[in-house]
Amino acid sequence: MPSPDTTERSDADVGSRLQLDIWHPQCWTLEVTAAESGGLLGHGVHRIDETATGRFTAYARSTAELEELLAAIDASPLVNAVWTVDRHHATEAATPGRANATTGLIVQYDLANSINDALVSRGFIPNEPVRIADGREHWTVVTYEDRTTVAERLDEVREAESADVVVESMTALRDDVADGMFRTDRLSERQREVFELARRRHYYRWPREVTAAELAAELGVAESTFLEHLRKAEAKLLDPPE
Repeated sequence: MPSPDTTERSDADVGSRLQLDIWHPQCWTLEVTAAESGGLLGHGVHRIDETATGRFTAYARSTAELEELLAAIDASPLVNAVWTVDRHHATEAATPGRANATTGLIVQYDLANSINDALVSRGFIPNEPVRIADGREHWTVVTYEDRTTVAERLDEVREAESADVVVESMTALRDDVADGMFRTDRLSERQREVFELARRRHYYRWPREVTAAELAAELGVAESTFLEHLRKAEAKLLDPPE
């Protein structure tokens, strides 16, 4: 009989990391980001008095666009209440002459309109902030179910929530060196976008499956700009503050 140290483990033993592209009805985050510039980062949703209370970061290219996004959130009939929890911040932008403005929000809304419980209750645990932009939610989750069970439970989510759920990638955690080690919430939105694109498109595999020039073209920026943001992201991830 093989010893515990030499027994081969299945994907279910080591877990998997999934990247999901999601749309579901009656969702204020999807409606406002489909209609307005900018986007949201979701940092967690909690059940309080049978109401969903979520912590978000709203971001836009300028303070003016951010104000428009905030006004749309406040005006949404799907939002019960919204509070700004910090001041607006503007940081150096990827595009010269523009600002990347952000602010923190607490938003209350109908629990039935959140897909969070449908995912978590089926073993899909959020591993990074949820990115919401252009009317889609982008979830990174980990699960310890096998592939067959994952497929079955995602079908359950689709049916229960009338949701469109696209699996963008699924990798075993043992093969994903970056998973679980890097705090991408320390990155700016542009740095996170660049780093996640590079990771999804296997830029860090050897031999590389894509070039920096190809990724830059995909984002519509110069290769030098892409590499500058990627290097800044890597510096933050590899040398975090103590």
